[in-house]
Amino acid sequence: MLLNPFSPLTFLKISSLKATIVFLSILLIKSNLLRLKGGLIGGLFALILISGILASSTLALGSLVYAYRLSRKSNPDDNQVQDLETVNI
Repeated sequence: MLLNPFSPLTFLKISSLKATIVFLSILLIKSNLLRLKGGLIGGLFALILISGILASSTLALGSLVYAYRLSRKSNPDDNQVQDLETVNI
């Protein structure tokens, strides 16, 4: 049986191909994880912004309702000027 003189080169070709496949797979997984992480961070940031807008608009609406109720409750008859007397000791 004759040995193939190019068998070390074939071994090196196959080994380098396997290493390249592993390296590219690692890069692909890393890329997908970074994309997922970026999406989660972006989604969280958007959720914080939306909740801040909702909270501020709710506060503004509540203050408008409160001011409207105060203006409806106060009548011109209730705002009479009282005669104040000084206290002598």
